Amino acid sequence: MRALFAAPATAATSSRIARLTARLADAAPDELTALQDEFWAAAERDGTPLIEPLDGDPDHHAVTFLWRGHRATRQVLLLAGHLTDRDHLAGSLLGRIPGTDIWHRTHRLRADHRGSYRLVADISPGPPPTAAEPLQQRLRGLSAHAAPDPLNSHTLPGRRQGPGSSLFELPKAPAQPWRARRAGIPRGTVERHRRPGTPLGDEHDIFVYVPPGAPPAPLDVLVLCDGDIWFGALDAQHTFDALIADGAVPPLLVLAPGSGDNVSRGREVGARDPYADFLADELLPWAAARWPVTTDPARTVVAGQSLGGLAALYACLRHPDRFGNALAQSPSLWWRPGLPHAVPKTLPEGAPWLARRFTDAAPGAIRVHLDVGLHEGATVELSRAFHDALDAHGHPVTRTEFNGGHDYACWRGGLADGVVALLGR
Repeated sequence: MRALFAAPATAATSSRIARLTARLADAAPDELTALQDEFWAAAERDGTPLIEPLDGDPDHHAVTFLWRGHRATRQVLLLAGHLTDRDHLAGSLLGRIPGTDIWHRTHRLRADHRGSYRLVADISPGPPPTAAEPLQQRLRGLSAHAAPDPLNSHTLPGRRQGPGSSLFELPKAPAQPWRARRAGIPRGTVERHRRPGTPLGDEHDIFVYVPPGAPPAPLDVLVLCDGDIWFGALDAQHTFDALIADGAVPPLLVLAPGSGDNVSRGREVGARDPYADFLADELLPWAAARWPVTTDPARTVVAGQSLGGLAALYACLRHPDRFGNALAQSPSLWWRPGLPHAVPKTLPEGAPWLARRFTDAAPGAIRVHLDVGLHEGATVELSRAFHDALDAHGHPVTRTEFNGGHDYACWRGGLADGVVALLGR
Protein backbone atom coordinates (compact mmCIF):
# COMPACT_ATOMS: atom_id res chain seq x y z
CA MET A 1 0.00 0.00 0.00
CA ARG A 2 1.20 3.51 -0.82
CA ALA A 3 0.48 6.78 0.99
CA LEU A 4 -1.43 9.20 -1.21
CA PHE A 5 0.29 12.33 0.06
CA ALA A 6 3.96 13.13 0.55
CA ALA A 7 5.71 13.19 3.90
CA PRO A 8 6.66 16.59 5.36
CA ALA A 9 9.85 18.20 4.09
CA THR A 10 13.16 18.27 5.96
CA ALA A 11 13.58 20.76 8.79
CA ALA A 12 16.61 23.06 8.73
CA THR A 13 18.33 25.81 10.68
CA SER A 14 18.10 29.50 9.79
CA SER A 15 21.39 31.36 10.12
CA ARG A 16 19.49 34.62 10.79
CA ILE A 17 17.51 33.05 13.61
CA ALA A 18 20.67 31.46 15.01
CA ARG A 19 22.52 34.81 15.00
CA LEU A 20 19.57 36.60 16.55
CA THR A 21 19.22 33.96 19.25
CA ALA A 22 22.91 34.38 20.12
CA ARG A 23 22.62 38.17 20.24
CA LEU A 24 19.56 37.98 22.47
CA ALA A 25 21.31 35.59 24.84
CA ASP A 26 24.20 38.06 25.26
CA ALA A 27 22.05 41.20 25.40
CA ALA A 28 21.39 43.26 28.47
CA PRO A 29 17.74 43.34 29.62
CA ASP A 30 17.20 46.87 28.28
CA GLU A 31 18.44 45.76 24.81
CA LEU A 32 16.00 42.87 24.32
CA THR A 33 13.06 44.94 23.12
CA ALA A 34 15.20 46.94 20.70
CA LEU A 35 16.66 43.78 19.15
CA GLN A 36 13.22 42.29 18.64
CA ASP A 37 11.86 45.51 17.14
CA GLU A 38 14.85 45.67 14.81
CA PHE A 39 14.23 42.08 13.68
CA TRP A 40 10.53 42.65 13.00
CA ALA A 41 11.20 45.91 11.16
CA ALA A 42 13.53 44.03 8.81
CA ALA A 43 10.97 41.24 8.36
CA GLU A 44 8.26 43.75 7.53
CA ARG A 45 10.55 45.57 5.09
CA ASP A 46 11.86 42.45 3.34
CA GLY A 47 8.75 40.30 3.59
CA THR A 48 8.31 36.75 4.79
CA PRO A 49 9.11 33.90 4.81
CA LEU A 50 12.84 34.42 5.19
CA ILE A 51 14.70 32.73 2.32
CA GLU A 52 18.42 32.09 2.89
CA PRO A 53 21.07 30.16 0.95
CA LEU A 54 22.60 27.13 2.66
CA ASP A 55 26.36 26.87 2.94
CA GLY A 56 27.71 24.15 0.69
CA ASP A 57 24.24 23.36 -0.72
CA PRO A 58 23.48 25.69 -3.67
CA ASP A 59 20.50 23.62 -4.78
CA HIS A 60 18.53 24.25 -1.58
CA HIS A 61 17.51 27.15 0.63
CA ALA A 62 16.44 27.56 4.22
CA VAL A 63 12.86 28.90 4.30
CA THR A 64 11.76 30.30 7.67
CA PHE A 65 8.12 31.02 8.48
CA LEU A 66 7.58 33.67 11.16
CA TRP A 67 4.86 34.82 13.53
CA ARG A 68 4.91 37.74 15.93
CA GLY A 69 3.21 36.59 19.10
CA HIS A 70 2.18 38.25 22.32
CA ARG A 71 1.63 37.22 25.92
CA ALA A 72 -1.54 35.25 25.08
CA THR A 73 0.08 33.20 22.30
CA ARG A 74 0.24 29.53 23.36
CA GLN A 75 1.37 27.94 20.09
CA VAL A 76 1.51 28.76 16.37
CA LEU A 77 0.65 26.32 13.57
CA LEU A 78 1.92 26.33 9.99
CA LEU A 79 -0.35 24.89 7.28
CA ALA A 80 1.66 24.55 4.08
CA GLY A 81 0.73 21.73 1.76
CA HIS A 82 3.19 18.85 1.98
CA LEU A 83 5.21 20.67 4.67
CA THR A 84 2.36 19.88 7.05
CA ASP A 85 1.30 16.37 7.98
CA ARG A 86 -2.44 16.69 8.62
CA ASP A 87 -2.37 13.52 10.70
CA HIS A 88 0.37 14.91 12.95
CA LEU A 89 -0.19 18.67 13.17
CA ALA A 90 2.08 19.04 16.18
CA GLY A 91 4.97 18.42 13.81
CA SER A 92 4.23 21.77 12.13
CA LEU A 93 4.21 23.96 15.23
CA LEU A 94 6.55 26.93 15.25
CA GLY A 95 9.15 27.23 17.97
CA ARG A 96 9.70 30.33 20.07
CA ILE A 97 12.92 32.10 20.93
CA PRO A 98 12.66 32.06 24.73
CA GLY A 99 11.65 35.34 26.29
CA THR A 100 10.67 36.96 22.97
CA ASP A 101 7.67 37.42 20.69
CA ILE A 102 9.48 35.64 17.82
CA TRP A 103 7.99 32.33 16.65
CA HIS A 104 9.70 30.53 13.79
CA ARG A 105 9.94 27.30 11.79
CA THR A 106 12.55 26.55 9.12
CA HIS A 107 12.47 24.03 6.26
CA ARG A 108 15.16 23.01 3.78
CA LEU A 109 13.60 23.30 0.30
CA ARG A 110 14.91 22.94 -3.21
CA ALA A 111 15.73 26.24 -4.88
CA ASP A 112 12.95 25.91 -7.48
CA HIS A 113 10.14 25.41 -4.96
CA ARG A 114 6.83 27.30 -5.11
CA GLY A 115 3.90 26.98 -2.72
CA SER A 116 1.28 28.58 -0.53
CA TYR A 117 0.73 28.55 3.22
CA ARG A 118 -1.36 29.86 6.11
CA LEU A 119 -0.66 30.47 9.80
CA VAL A 120 -2.75 30.51 12.95
CA ALA A 121 -1.97 31.29 16.59
CA ASP A 122 -3.56 29.52 19.53
CA ILE A 123 -4.58 32.05 22.18
CA SER A 124 -6.86 29.71 24.16
CA PRO A 125 -6.69 30.16 27.94
CA GLY A 126 -4.47 27.70 29.76
CA PRO A 127 -1.61 25.59 28.42
CA PRO A 128 -2.08 23.35 25.36
CA PRO A 129 -2.70 19.63 25.90
CA THR A 130 0.42 17.52 26.27
CA ALA A 131 -1.05 14.17 25.20
CA ALA A 132 -0.86 13.49 21.47
CA GLU A 133 -4.53 12.90 20.66
CA PRO A 134 -5.99 15.87 22.62
CA LEU A 135 -3.31 18.10 21.09
CA GLN A 136 -4.15 16.86 17.60
CA GLN A 137 -7.83 17.63 18.21
CA ARG A 138 -6.97 21.12 19.48
CA LEU A 139 -4.81 21.84 16.44
CA ARG A 140 -7.36 20.40 14.02
CA GLY A 141 -9.95 22.84 15.34
CA LEU A 142 -7.41 25.65 15.28
CA SER A 143 -6.54 24.99 11.62
CA ALA A 144 -10.02 26.10 10.54
CA HIS A 145 -9.01 29.65 11.53
CA ALA A 146 -5.72 29.79 9.63
CA ALA A 147 -5.15 32.88 7.50
CA PRO A 148 -2.51 34.47 5.27
CA ASP A 149 0.76 35.65 6.76
CA PRO A 150 0.35 39.33 7.72
CA LEU A 151 3.99 40.04 6.80
CA ASN A 152 3.74 38.55 3.30
CA SER A 153 2.28 40.85 0.63
CA HIS A 154 2.07 38.04 -1.96
CA THR A 155 -1.28 36.33 -1.59
CA LEU A 156 -3.28 33.66 -3.34
CA PRO A 157 -7.06 34.21 -3.10
CA GLY A 158 -9.10 31.57 -1.34
CA ARG A 159 -11.52 29.15 -2.92
CA ARG A 160 -15.19 30.09 -2.66
CA GLN A 161 -14.70 33.14 -0.45
CA GLY A 162 -12.18 31.32 1.76
CA PRO A 163 -9.49 33.17 3.68
CA GLY A 164 -6.80 32.76 1.03
CA SER A 165 -3.14 31.90 1.47
CA SER A 166 0.27 33.50 1.28
CA LEU A 167 2.54 32.69 -1.65
CA PHE A 168 6.26 31.96 -1.55
CA GLU A 169 8.60 31.29 -4.44
CA LEU A 170 12.26 30.37 -4.24
CA PRO A 171 14.78 32.01 -6.62
CA LYS A 172 14.81 29.22 -9.21
CA ALA A 173 11.06 28.60 -9.32
CA PRO A 174 9.89 28.39 -12.96
CA ALA A 175 8.68 31.68 -14.39
CA GLN A 176 4.92 32.25 -14.69
CA PRO A 177 4.95 35.07 -17.26
CA TRP A 178 1.24 35.00 -18.05
CA ARG A 179 -0.34 34.85 -14.59
CA ALA A 180 -0.74 38.56 -13.75
CA ARG A 181 -2.80 41.36 -15.22
CA ARG A 182 -0.73 43.12 -17.86
CA ALA A 183 -1.15 46.77 -18.79
CA GLY A 184 -1.56 47.99 -22.35
CA ILE A 185 -2.91 44.85 -24.03
CA PRO A 186 -6.38 44.11 -25.45
CA ARG A 187 -8.72 42.54 -22.93
CA GLY A 188 -11.29 39.85 -23.44
CA THR A 189 -14.56 39.74 -21.57
CA VAL A 190 -15.91 37.27 -19.03
CA GLU A 191 -19.59 36.42 -19.17
CA ARG A 192 -21.49 34.52 -16.54
CA HIS A 193 -24.37 32.25 -17.53
CA ARG A 194 -26.50 29.70 -15.78
CA ARG A 195 -25.63 26.20 -16.83
CA PRO A 196 -28.07 24.77 -19.38
CA GLY A 197 -30.42 22.04 -18.22
CA THR A 198 -28.48 18.84 -17.63
CA PRO A 199 -28.95 15.38 -16.23
CA LEU A 200 -26.62 16.41 -13.39
CA GLY A 201 -29.36 18.05 -11.37
CA ASP A 202 -28.34 21.26 -9.58
CA GLU A 203 -27.65 24.22 -11.83
CA HIS A 204 -24.30 25.98 -11.63
CA ASP A 205 -22.80 28.98 -13.34
CA ILE A 206 -20.81 28.81 -16.55
CA PHE A 207 -18.04 31.37 -16.96
CA VAL A 208 -17.19 32.18 -20.57
CA TYR A 209 -14.05 34.01 -21.63
CA VAL A 210 -14.54 35.72 -25.02
CA PRO A 211 -11.27 36.88 -26.61
CA PRO A 212 -10.74 40.57 -27.44
CA GLY A 213 -11.56 42.17 -30.78
CA ALA A 214 -13.23 40.39 -33.65
CA PRO A 215 -11.20 37.19 -33.89
CA PRO A 216 -11.43 35.07 -37.01
CA ALA A 217 -13.75 32.09 -36.91
CA PRO A 218 -13.64 29.37 -35.90
CA LEU A 219 -12.29 29.88 -32.39
CA ASP A 220 -10.29 27.23 -30.57
CA VAL A 221 -12.05 26.03 -27.43
CA LEU A 222 -10.79 25.36 -23.92
CA VAL A 223 -13.21 23.69 -21.50
CA LEU A 224 -11.91 24.42 -17.98
CA CYS A 225 -13.32 22.73 -14.90
CA ASP A 226 -13.97 24.69 -11.68
CA GLY A 227 -14.71 27.93 -13.50
CA ASP A 228 -16.03 29.55 -10.32
CA ILE A 229 -12.49 29.39 -8.93
CA TRP A 230 -10.56 30.26 -12.09
CA PHE A 231 -12.76 33.23 -13.01
CA GLY A 232 -13.61 34.14 -9.44
CA ALA A 233 -10.70 34.35 -7.06
CA LEU A 234 -7.93 33.67 -9.58
CA ASP A 235 -8.92 36.13 -12.37
CA ALA A 236 -7.76 33.73 -15.09
CA GLN A 237 -8.90 36.15 -17.81
CA HIS A 238 -5.58 38.00 -17.34
CA THR A 239 -3.73 34.82 -18.25
CA PHE A 240 -5.69 34.34 -21.46
CA ASP A 241 -5.36 38.03 -22.38
CA ALA A 242 -1.57 37.76 -22.05
CA LEU A 243 -1.31 34.45 -23.92
CA ILE A 244 -3.25 35.85 -26.86
CA ALA A 245 -1.41 39.18 -26.83
CA ASP A 246 1.94 37.36 -26.98
CA GLY A 247 0.76 35.15 -29.81
CA ALA A 248 1.46 32.09 -27.69
CA VAL A 249 -1.98 30.71 -28.57
CA PRO A 250 -4.58 31.78 -31.13
CA PRO A 251 -7.71 33.55 -29.90
CA LEU A 252 -9.78 31.01 -28.00
CA LEU A 253 -13.11 30.71 -26.24
CA VAL A 254 -12.93 29.39 -22.69
CA LEU A 255 -15.98 27.55 -21.34
CA ALA A 256 -15.59 27.12 -17.58
CA PRO A 257 -18.48 25.43 -15.77
CA GLY A 258 -18.59 26.09 -12.06
CA SER A 259 -18.53 23.16 -9.69
CA GLY A 260 -20.61 24.42 -6.79
CA ASP A 261 -19.70 23.35 -3.28
CA ASN A 262 -17.41 20.48 -2.37
CA VAL A 263 -20.30 18.04 -1.98
CA SER A 264 -21.72 18.65 -5.46
CA ARG A 265 -18.23 18.71 -6.96
CA GLY A 266 -17.41 15.32 -5.46
CA ARG A 267 -20.71 13.95 -6.75
CA GLU A 268 -20.39 15.30 -10.31
CA VAL A 269 -16.77 15.87 -11.31
CA GLY A 270 -14.39 13.05 -12.14
CA ALA A 271 -14.57 9.97 -14.37
CA ARG A 272 -18.35 10.08 -14.52
CA ASP A 273 -20.47 9.58 -17.61
CA PRO A 274 -23.06 12.31 -16.86
CA TYR A 275 -20.39 15.01 -16.49
CA ALA A 276 -18.49 13.96 -19.61
CA ASP A 277 -21.76 13.81 -21.56
CA PHE A 278 -22.75 17.25 -20.32
CA LEU A 279 -19.48 18.75 -21.55
CA ALA A 280 -19.70 17.12 -24.98
CA ASP A 281 -23.42 16.98 -25.72
CA GLU A 282 -24.75 20.07 -23.97
CA LEU A 283 -22.02 22.58 -23.20
CA LEU A 284 -20.33 22.53 -26.63
CA PRO A 285 -23.60 22.79 -28.63
CA TRP A 286 -24.79 25.55 -26.29
CA ALA A 287 -21.60 27.50 -27.01
CA ALA A 288 -21.74 26.82 -30.77
CA ALA A 289 -25.17 28.45 -30.92
CA ARG A 290 -23.68 31.68 -29.49
CA TRP A 291 -20.08 31.98 -30.69
CA PRO A 292 -18.15 30.91 -33.80
CA VAL A 293 -16.29 27.92 -32.38
CA THR A 294 -14.41 25.07 -33.95
CA THR A 295 -15.84 21.58 -34.26
CA ASP A 296 -12.35 20.12 -34.72
CA PRO A 297 -11.45 17.95 -31.71
CA ALA A 298 -7.76 18.64 -32.39
CA ARG A 299 -8.41 22.32 -31.53
CA THR A 300 -10.52 21.58 -28.45
CA VAL A 301 -9.00 21.03 -25.00
CA VAL A 302 -10.51 19.90 -21.71
CA ALA A 303 -8.49 20.98 -18.66
CA GLY A 304 -8.85 20.45 -14.93
CA GLN A 305 -7.09 19.99 -11.65
CA SER A 306 -7.37 17.12 -9.16
CA LEU A 307 -10.82 15.58 -9.76
CA GLY A 308 -11.15 18.06 -12.62
CA GLY A 309 -7.98 16.61 -14.16
CA LEU A 310 -9.55 13.17 -13.99
CA ALA A 311 -12.70 14.60 -15.59
CA ALA A 312 -10.64 16.07 -18.44
CA LEU A 313 -9.03 12.73 -19.21
CA TYR A 314 -12.32 10.86 -19.03
CA ALA A 315 -14.18 13.36 -21.23
CA CYS A 316 -11.61 12.84 -23.99
CA LEU A 317 -11.76 9.08 -23.58
CA ARG A 318 -15.56 9.00 -23.75
CA HIS A 319 -15.93 11.65 -26.49
CA PRO A 320 -12.79 11.66 -28.69
CA ASP A 321 -14.92 12.99 -31.55
CA ARG A 322 -15.44 16.20 -29.50
CA PHE A 323 -12.32 16.51 -27.36
CA GLY A 324 -8.92 15.74 -28.81
CA ASN A 325 -6.76 17.16 -25.99
CA ALA A 326 -6.66 16.70 -22.23
CA LEU A 327 -4.70 18.92 -19.85
CA ALA A 328 -4.72 17.07 -16.54
CA GLN A 329 -3.05 18.82 -13.59
CA SER A 330 -2.48 16.67 -10.52
CA PRO A 331 -5.25 14.35 -11.71
CA SER A 332 -6.98 12.16 -9.13
CA LEU A 333 -5.80 8.95 -10.74
CA TRP A 334 -6.38 7.13 -7.45
CA TRP A 335 -10.11 7.21 -8.26
CA ARG A 336 -11.91 4.11 -9.42
CA PRO A 337 -15.59 3.11 -9.55
CA GLY A 338 -17.06 2.15 -6.22
CA LEU A 339 -14.85 4.35 -4.05
CA PRO A 340 -16.58 6.60 -1.49
CA HIS A 341 -16.31 10.35 -1.96
CA ALA A 342 -13.55 10.67 0.65
CA VAL A 343 -9.96 10.61 -0.58
CA PRO A 344 -8.26 7.37 0.53
CA LYS A 345 -5.16 7.63 2.69
CA THR A 346 -3.46 4.65 1.02
CA LEU A 347 -3.57 3.16 -2.44
CA PRO A 348 -3.23 -0.37 -3.79
CA GLU A 349 -0.31 -1.19 -6.04
CA GLY A 350 -0.69 -1.33 -9.80
CA ALA A 351 -1.61 0.90 -12.72
CA PRO A 352 -4.43 3.45 -12.32
CA TRP A 353 -7.88 2.25 -13.24
CA LEU A 354 -8.18 4.91 -15.95
CA ALA A 355 -4.94 3.77 -17.60
CA ARG A 356 -6.53 0.43 -18.33
CA ARG A 357 -9.46 2.21 -19.97
CA PHE A 358 -7.11 4.18 -22.20
CA THR A 359 -5.22 1.09 -23.29
CA ASP A 360 -8.52 -0.37 -24.48
CA ALA A 361 -9.08 2.68 -26.73
CA ALA A 362 -7.71 3.20 -30.23
CA PRO A 363 -4.36 5.02 -30.01
CA GLY A 364 -3.59 8.34 -31.62
CA ALA A 365 -6.92 10.16 -31.33
CA ILE A 366 -6.24 11.90 -28.00
CA ARG A 367 -3.29 14.03 -26.93
CA VAL A 368 -2.65 14.18 -23.20
CA HIS A 369 -0.52 16.60 -21.20
CA LEU A 370 0.04 15.74 -17.52
CA ASP A 371 1.25 18.26 -14.93
CA VAL A 372 1.98 17.06 -11.40
CA GLY A 373 3.87 18.23 -8.32
CA LEU A 374 6.85 16.34 -6.98
CA HIS A 375 5.42 16.65 -3.46
CA GLU A 376 2.10 14.97 -4.17
CA GLY A 377 3.07 11.57 -2.87
CA ALA A 378 1.58 8.66 -4.77
CA THR A 379 -0.01 11.08 -7.24
CA VAL A 380 3.45 11.42 -8.81
CA GLU A 381 3.82 7.66 -9.13
CA LEU A 382 0.32 7.29 -10.55
CA SER A 383 0.97 10.06 -13.08
CA ARG A 384 4.19 8.40 -14.21
CA ALA A 385 2.50 4.99 -14.50
CA PHE A 386 -0.37 6.56 -16.44
CA HIS A 387 2.07 8.34 -18.78
CA ASP A 388 4.01 5.15 -19.43
CA ALA A 389 0.86 3.12 -20.08
CA LEU A 390 -0.44 5.65 -22.62
CA ASP A 391 2.94 6.04 -24.27
CA ALA A 392 3.35 2.28 -24.63
CA HIS A 393 -0.08 2.07 -26.27
CA GLY A 394 0.68 4.79 -28.80
CA HIS A 395 -1.26 7.71 -27.31
CA PRO A 396 0.57 11.06 -27.70
CA VAL A 397 1.33 12.01 -24.10
CA THR A 398 3.68 14.46 -22.39
CA ARG A 399 4.36 15.09 -18.71
CA THR A 400 5.84 17.91 -16.64
CA GLU A 401 6.70 17.71 -12.95
CA PHE A 402 6.95 20.87 -10.87
CA ASN A 403 8.58 21.30 -7.48
CA GLY A 404 5.48 21.94 -5.44
CA GLY A 405 2.30 20.36 -4.14
CA HIS A 406 -1.43 20.12 -4.79
CA ASP A 407 -1.66 23.86 -5.10
CA TYR A 408 -3.19 26.59 -7.29
CA ALA A 409 0.03 28.53 -6.76
CA CYS A 410 1.62 26.01 -9.13
CA TRP A 411 -1.42 25.11 -11.23
CA ARG A 412 -2.03 28.61 -12.54
CA GLY A 413 1.38 28.65 -14.22
CA GLY A 414 1.01 25.08 -15.42
CA LEU A 415 -2.40 25.85 -16.91
CA ALA A 416 -0.90 28.46 -19.22
CA ASP A 417 2.05 26.24 -20.14
CA GLY A 418 -0.25 23.30 -20.84
CA VAL A 419 -2.59 25.30 -23.07
CA VAL A 420 0.44 26.51 -25.04
CA ALA A 421 1.70 22.92 -25.35
CA LEU A 422 -1.63 21.74 -26.75
CA LEU A 423 -2.92 24.73 -28.73
CA GLY A 424 0.17 26.89 -29.24
CA ARG A 425 1.15 28.13 -32.67
